[in-house]
Amino acid sequence: MSERRDVQQRLLAILVIVGLFVLPIKAITQDFPTKPITIYCGYEAGATVDLTTRGVANEAEKVLGVPIVIENHAGGSGAVAATLLASKKPDGYILAAVPTAQLILVSLMVPVTFDPLKDFAFIATSVKNNGGICVRNDSPFKTLQDLIEYARKNPRVLSYSSTGVGGPTTLVMELLAKQANVKFKHVPYKGGAPATTALMGGHVDFTAGAGIHRKYVKQGIFRMLAVTLTDERDPEFPDIPTMKDLGYEDLPPNTHMVFAPKGLPDPISKKLEAAFVKAADSPEFRKLALSLGLQPTIKNRHQLETGFPSDFQYYAKFLKEIGLEKKK
Repeated sequence: MSERRDVQQRLLAILVIVGLFVLPIKAITQDFPTKPITIYCGYEAGATVDLTTRGVANEAEKVLGVPIVIENHAGGSGAVAATLLASKKPDGYILAAVPTAQLILVSLMVPVTFDPLKDFAFIATSVKNNGGICVRNDSPFKTLQDLIEYARKNPRVLSYSSTGVGGPTTLVMELLAKQANVKFKHVPYKGGAPATTALMGGHVDFTAGAGIHRKYVKQGIFRMLAVTLTDERDPEFPDIPTMKDLGYEDLPPNTHMVFAPKGLPDPISKKLEAAFVKAADSPEFRKLALSLGLQPTIKNRHQLETGFPSDFQYYAKFLKEIGLEKKK
């Protein structure tokens, strides 16, 4: 009888000790958030990713009831911000914002200390950045096929501008060249603005497009031959075909994503997901996105958990095929 009582007392003591840990954790997750949230933006202030991050954060603040502070940690196509985030406590107070394609590509092409498939918890996306193959309005190329046929007869004569080596817009052209059996001359620039200016000044024959091209298409300065990085036609340019319409494979859409360190408690993850989904769907944010030439595109954490690994595998295979995979 005495031994049984001792066992019961020990079990009770264990339950009390466990409760001391469980109850505070439960209280923390229920009360979240109780202080400001910080988002590490992987790009410089004023960049498109910075503007969308600030815009969606402004709306998410209204839902969560606490300030959201944006810290810019530019560098390495989002690698700097992702590296910082991976080392942080998964309590929901430190997040990061980097486009999905950039997070995948940087991990596949250069040495990094994080694994995008294992070290992060996805929250939600807000927009996607459609690309576009554009020529000047006075160009002799009226269609993408015109451009391809000329390139096939004149290898490495046609030049195009992009935002840099290894970015999604550049890889779109690599994929097109591979499928069409043509060779272009790539002229990389540090950003969408100088890449667009290069086409305006006649320094290149066409541009791969990185968002900023859209306003020049609307103004009649550029002619867009195809929309890229999208499965659907662009609502603002419904008459312009997608790569799929023209019979070519395209790369996965590039969406702007907010994510957290791995191990984020599910109740906190749900609160953040609900807040950022609502923020991205707000009229205020949608207006901002469209003004920046971006398409509002909401993916919740479960959609990201399914789609992100699929995109990762696609890019890993493609980079290996074109010889741009990370060298060991």
